[in-house]
Amino acid sequence: MEASALKKRLNKWVHEVSERLPDGFRKFAGSLSDRDRFDKSNANPAAFRVLVRKEIADHVRSWRFILLLAIIFLTCVASLYTALHSLQDAIKSEDGYSDFVILKLFTISDGTLPSFIGFIGFLGPLLGIGLGFDAVNSERNKGTLSRIMAQPIHRDDLLNAKFTAALFIIGFMFLALGLLVLSLGLLIVGLPPSFEELLRIIAFLVVTVFYIGFWLNLSILFSVRFRQPATSALAGIAVWLFFSFFYDMILNLVSSVLLRNGQNASVDDMLHHVSLMMGLSRISPYTLFNEATSTLLMPTVRNLGPLTTEQAYGAIDSPLPFGQSLLLVWPQVTGLVALTLVCFAISYVMFLRQEIRGRS
Repeated sequence: MEASALKKRLNKWVHEVSERLPDGFRKFAGSLSDRDRFDKSNANPAAFRVLVRKEIADHVRSWRFILLLAIIFLTCVASLYTALHSLQDAIKSEDGYSDFVILKLFTISDGTLPSFIGFIGFLGPLLGIGLGFDAVNSERNKGTLSRIMAQPIHRDDLLNAKFTAALFIIGFMFLALGLLVLSLGLLIVGLPPSFEELLRIIAFLVVTVFYIGFWLNLSILFSVRFRQPATSALAGIAVWLFFSFFYDMILNLVSSVLLRNGQNASVDDMLHHVSLMMGLSRISPYTLFNEATSTLLMPTVRNLGPLTTEQAYGAIDSPLPFGQSLLLVWPQVTGLVALTLVCFAISYVMFLRQEIRGRS
């Protein structure tokens, strides 16, 4: 209270003195009194937009982004080429499920290369890691972080702008890839996508953006935590390799050990074991992404867990509607969003608590 009263008295004194000064000095004194009335909330949106545009321009002009984009584009085109070759056989092998022809371009393959969703699940994290591993520590090492923070902006605007710009680029890029698949399907297959196919493809693209957004936030977290960009990049790649290769190996070893100790287990024990292993596998974002995208792009998938004979008996052999498929994968989508928000919250708190100095 005393500080606010003292500030009011000081402003009043500056105003009274400025009335007795010439015009030039009066303008200068008026700028001093108006400084306390400067509201950052009015300037923050403009500052945030400037930071987002600056980050987008930096990403687009960098050779790193161009190389990552070229790798993902070429691999996706190669997977679409193999899918188009095996599309006719896949349609003939289906029992009446030839209504979702465009969706098969994302899911089928001739065996020489993985499918489209397989390439996205494997190479997508590299795009997120490549866009975020030096988001903060490069600014700190160059000495530009203290200069940016010296401007009249909030500290969290910098972190929010870096995440928003990278996520915008990821979303725009995968929207372009989705339109490319649709255009190829329209030109080569000769069939326009149905409304349900469009909904499923849009849902697939949204899940993909959240999936890569998790790896983006994880790389930003390592960028805040480690001072060197090489260390943060290696940490992100190590986590990616662990969940892509070694995590399933560890689960297989654990499952084999548990089955060896319970050879005479009952049906309920086996179902409990399968449910336990599936729950452990869903800790991996790679598993969550595969289950969500395969269910959305393959309407014939009706369940993601073990089924007993009683549960399978009497089931209608027909594809699921889009709403039912979305309800089936809602836990997986929620898990991806939760992982993304947790990584962003941790990096947010760590960045706000760090001390910023010139080249510190």
